[in-house]
Amino acid sequence: MPLTFHWFLPTNGDSRHVVGGGHGTPATSSGRDRPPTVAYLTQIARAAEDLGFVGALTPTGAWCEDAWLTTAMVSQHTERLKFLVAFRPGFVSPTLGAQMASTFQRQTGGRLSLNVVTGGESVEQRAYGDFLDKDARYRRTGEFLEVVRGLWEGGTVDLRGEHLQVEGARLARLPDPVPEVYFGGSSPIAGEVAARHADVYLTWGEPPAAVAEKIAWIRALADGEGRHIRFGIRLHVITRDTSAQAWAEANRLLEGFDEGTVRAVQAGLARSESEGQRRMLDLHGGSRDDLEIHPNLWAGIGLVRGGAGTALVGSHDEVAARIGEYHRLGIDEFVLSGYPHLEEAYWFGEGVLPRLRAQGLWPHPFRPGAVASSSAAQAALAGAASPR
Repeated sequence: MPLTFHWFLPTNGDSRHVVGGGHGTPATSSGRDRPPTVAYLTQIARAAEDLGFVGALTPTGAWCEDAWLTTAMVSQHTERLKFLVAFRPGFVSPTLGAQMASTFQRQTGGRLSLNVVTGGESVEQRAYGDFLDKDARYRRTGEFLEVVRGLWEGGTVDLRGEHLQVEGARLARLPDPVPEVYFGGSSPIAGEVAARHADVYLTWGEPPAAVAEKIAWIRALADGEGRHIRFGIRLHVITRDTSAQAWAEANRLLEGFDEGTVRAVQAGLARSESEGQRRMLDLHGGSRDDLEIHPNLWAGIGLVRGGAGTALVGSHDEVAARIGEYHRLGIDEFVLSGYPHLEEAYWFGEGVLPRLRAQGLWPHPFRPGAVASSSAAQAALAGAASPR
């Protein structure tokens, strides 16, 4: 299966420094360097669209702008880019959620995907009026998706669940196409929900051996449900013409991490109930030492940012090689970001994507015929190396 790439809309603000936040921690002050205005986010979205990213992920939480409203506005200034909207099932009724998705599809020409976020932090959930514990939230998510999928299929849904109840629920207009559901989570109950309802299982950027274990785990659960699931990975990226240039940029970001901020963020993240967040913290242990945890995989971002805390760092060839390594494990979709998001989209789109295209791994989604076959690519490369 060819690779699919998504970019990220920084609705918590952008900067030439890492913008922290998420999982119960506030956005850092650098997020005010480039406020998340519709105009700026549209710049990023249009650049991603032109470069060949299929979609753009938006986060959810009290630390950023609302994903539904922001992407609805940005969608009116783009043509093809999809929006991977993160949302929390406990905050709206499943019937309303299904209706919102259906409306979004019609008004954007079918450019919605949903990133279902159950919510790993009880403190933040309670601020929104949700007082369930973590396992109960996952059970509610399963009920929510059961109702939503039933409605999208055109049925009348009745459900009397542990947490949700609907009676005679039905949509007057169905979404076309039905949005794909992206889902992540590292706890046992998260795996159960993913196996039953996800189209794409997302993992944060752990070393390949750990990712391979996750893929095998979810694939076995999905097989037990008689379902096929695709796999994606969420990473930051720092790619340059040379490896030295990329690592110099990573070190520049690291030097900008104030020690007090690192301690405060790590203390906040240590209280997280998220198993995935715990795994991110284990990669660096709060230390600036030994942050390259696998060739070209750097854990430095996680010192000041919750959630995805690792980055691919290296030359364009090295980053392309690491992407190939994850692809061989079964990863087909990559959700990427970088600081600042506008400039890093171009570094990746103009540096790495052409190399993957030449290898026959990636077609430009909006330019039919732009990708060569592997044999044609090899012939072209051989010809380019011959004296002229």
